[in-house]
Amino acid sequence: MAARRRFSVIRDPVHGDVHLTDEEMRVLDTPEMQRLRGIRQLGTAYLVFPGALHTRFDHSIGSLHMARAVIESVNRNFELDPAASVAIGEEEARVVRIAALVHDVTHVPFGHSIEDQDGIFGRHDLPHRFQGLLGKRTVLGRVLADLGVADDVLAILEASERARAIPPYWRQIVGGTLASDILDYLARDAYFTGLKLAVDPRITGYLKVDRATQNLYVDLAKHDLLREDILSEVVRLLEARYHFSERVYYHHAKVAAGALVARAVETALASGALREEDFYTQTDASVLDLLERGVERAPRAARERVRDLVTRFRERRLPKRACVFPAYENAAHQESLVGRFFAPGGAAARQELEARIADTARFATGREVDVIVYCPARAMQLKEARMHVRWPGVPGVAPLAQFQARVPRLADLEAGYRNLWKFYVFADAPADALPKVAEIAEAELAPAVNAYRPRAG
Repeated sequence: MAARRRFSVIRDPVHGDVHLTDEEMRVLDTPEMQRLRGIRQLGTAYLVFPGALHTRFDHSIGSLHMARAVIESVNRNFELDPAASVAIGEEEARVVRIAALVHDVTHVPFGHSIEDQDGIFGRHDLPHRFQGLLGKRTVLGRVLADLGVADDVLAILEASERARAIPPYWRQIVGGTLASDILDYLARDAYFTGLKLAVDPRITGYLKVDRATQNLYVDLAKHDLLREDILSEVVRLLEARYHFSERVYYHHAKVAAGALVARAVETALASGALREEDFYTQTDASVLDLLERGVERAPRAARERVRDLVTRFRERRLPKRACVFPAYENAAHQESLVGRFFAPGGAAARQELEARIADTARFATGREVDVIVYCPARAMQLKEARMHVRWPGVPGVAPLAQFQARVPRLADLEAGYRNLWKFYVFADAPADALPKVAEIAEAELAPAVNAYRPRAG
């Protein structure tokens, strides 16, 4: 009788050979995981960076690979210093690796535009989303239950007060500041966008699990001295994450494209033609078809609006910037803007403002104008240095953010993230009408400060 195969090998363009156990292959082969082949990791960024076609399926495999790398580093370091750290056992590693593999399964198409930036849906990582997809009503949930890991994987991913107690490092390996998720997506996003923002893999070599608190941490101390080389690698990782946010994740054309899809979704939901749950099983391609077909019985105005938005997205006819109200010019007004125009309740205010600007611009220029007001959440995806470190001369381990005074670059990065926030007024209008749209929008939103002036022609 032939021996049972225990591993499969997948060739990954970023990490090379990735080895998956037969159990992990069972998880990967479920319909819920295979759906991720149709969801691009960077959403609409491929309209700006043509190579950014990688998917959340690719990223899931890479995250599993990086989880293994973290676990192996922790265990090597335990062998060198067993008194102060702990090792990760085989059963724990099995659970953590599977959690890393499925951590993105709840993502919907263009999720960051629809969830994080427009607030139309709740975040993909809300507990009820994981409970639904990892429950026994799905193939994935039944496989996880059959493997005996369903409860542990759910406890790692849902991260709610109701989640049962688990060692902190289980969750930190999967989704912490220095975790399998970020270690894969920074490398993968760099590869597929062509940006030269590398993170040295040696950073994982200094990860340990603290025996007292069970926290994953980076050991910055050696012979009571600060390891500046390791600290600089940590800061480089945080800087790379910031630069991707600045150059890719919040690129104005990516935001404009995402706004088209988000507004189509918002209109379809408001018409009653579709529900949020209808989007949970979609891919990037199928969700556009769903939007076009799903509004057939919607009121005519909503039906035409949704189909126009989808067509413009398909043809990359992106709305242009008319006004930009950045955080760094609007410290006194940001809270008011978010309070008026971000969900919940922001949709009606946005639509009223859009209609006023469009009507006034049409009267002033005689040109047809379509306006989209875009107001992200105040925090957006603000990332803090939550990873734990051991600092020389300081007992125990603590979050890196507590040493901000000793690492000034951390404060700079935090301020930089806050300044990435921008309130946009986009317009689909002839170029010679854009300055008038800007003038009208600026007056409507005063005293907020507009920092952008479109050129006519």
